[in-house]
Amino acid sequence: MPEGNAIELEVFRHLFASVAEEMGERLMRSAYSPNIKERRDFSCALFDANGEMLAQAAHIPVHLGSTPMAVRAVIDAFGLAPSPSQGEGRGEGWASKSTAGNGKVYVLNDPYAGGTHLPDITVVQPLYLPGVDPSGGPAFYLANRAHHADVGGISPGSLPISRHIDDEGLRITPRVLDDEAVDWIANSSRTPDERRGDLQAQLAALRVGAERLQTMAARYGLAVLTQRGNDLIAYTERIVRHLVESLPDGVYAFEDVLDDDGFGAVDIKLSCTLRIDGDKACLDFTGSADQVAGPVNAVRAIALSAVNYCCRCLLPADLPSNAGVMRPIEVLTRAGSVVDAAYPAPVAGGNVETSQRLVDVVFGALAKVLPDRVPAASCGSMNNLTFGGVDMRPGKEGRAFAYYETLAGGVGASPGSDGASALHTHMTNTLNTPIEAFEHAYPVLITRYAIRKGSGGAGQYTGGDGVTRAYQFDAPATVTLLTDRRTSAPYGLQGGSAGAPGLNTLTDEQGSTTELRSKATLNLDKGQTLTIHTPGGGGHGQT
Repeated sequence: MPEGNAIELEVFRHLFASVAEEMGERLMRSAYSPNIKERRDFSCALFDANGEMLAQAAHIPVHLGSTPMAVRAVIDAFGLAPSPSQGEGRGEGWASKSTAGNGKVYVLNDPYAGGTHLPDITVVQPLYLPGVDPSGGPAFYLANRAHHADVGGISPGSLPISRHIDDEGLRITPRVLDDEAVDWIANSSRTPDERRGDLQAQLAALRVGAERLQTMAARYGLAVLTQRGNDLIAYTERIVRHLVESLPDGVYAFEDVLDDDGFGAVDIKLSCTLRIDGDKACLDFTGSADQVAGPVNAVRAIALSAVNYCCRCLLPADLPSNAGVMRPIEVLTRAGSVVDAAYPAPVAGGNVETSQRLVDVVFGALAKVLPDRVPAASCGSMNNLTFGGVDMRPGKEGRAFAYYETLAGGVGASPGSDGASALHTHMTNTLNTPIEAFEHAYPVLITRYAIRKGSGGAGQYTGGDGVTRAYQFDAPATVTLLTDRRTSAPYGLQGGSAGAPGLNTLTDEQGSTTELRSKATLNLDKGQTLTIHTPGGGGHGQT
């Protein structure tokens, strides 16, 4: 990058990022479900004509590292690559009656075709610019991914303790998102009106993104936007290569385990071998366990997301987040393993639990080469809770409900500082659902919500504490718990102690309490109370 262009490049970095941020604001404000509106369980990004990420908003790490595979799946399925010889989607897109004057919108959630797990529905819009020959292909792609609270399957919330992907809900291979598809998706859910509303919010986000890009193109021209996008990706790549080159060459390995899969497999190994060679790095996960019967399998997109996130954590905070992050980095996985599962393996928990453990093993390997920078393990679980039933409160009699949330935990202590308490860590970046909004929407009372004192690991620097959250059900409900770090503990580093594992319990109306498994589906009666104690973070350094 010529010296004189540094300021201009910074301007375009913010311009591209603002498109993704404004998409996110529109999606959040338009959404129907508390999971999207309150918890902000969604992500937005902008891609260039080749399907490479140009910019992302500060949303969900597990979404953003994997969304490029969803965009690529759409490009490949519909021949949208920037070449006049590749047909479908060119002239039709140019002639579309979309409010932004652009092409069709595509939708998918299939983990084996660009998705991660079924509740995460991705919409992709190729952007054709006025005055640019559409036969040359889209100028940009806009995409957003949102976690829908229910997409069918054998239990409300669509994160079941399942043995087969088809038990987890509706599976959408890349297709056009027309009115028929919206109805199909909505009617496959226990809460069709909410699904339809959330899908419309995703479409609204695409429209605002398209409008902003069209305004930018009219002001600067497509050639300038394309060149500045290429410059930003190249700049990020150079910074990443410089980081990798600053590390000593060598091989650094680390292993950890998932507690179980819900069907008898325990201590499921996740292995990372990090190889540094000049300005290139390779992260090898092929030593991880074979895929298992239960839903903790992850697809390859999740491994890529975890590596992308860990690398991004080591880079300057103001570095543009784009495709350049991964160019110097190779990720090896083994098909049929728990980190590169093959059909028909269930994958509901791979996105939310296995992703967290992948971060733990990557940071564990990095701690051997960067002991003064890498923190101890954080909570290590998203502590997933889904439930559903029929509301019988006055004015809501007979209304079906389905809900999903994740719970915060402790942050691992860092070299030089204690870990924070009660935060969503690593691959999740969501908020909590406010109690007022929660109790208004569902027949459930939050009877306790507090920091779980003393759950952080001891050390020179103490790990952060988890939380305790108790739910008293005012109507019968089917509840699914998909949690981890209930037997394995978040590790400490440099002599620090591990954080306390989590704990799930059920208390009946008589006050009798039973400890629950980490992964379970329960049919609860009115008056029963579910309590989730989330893990603390590991400590750092000897006391």
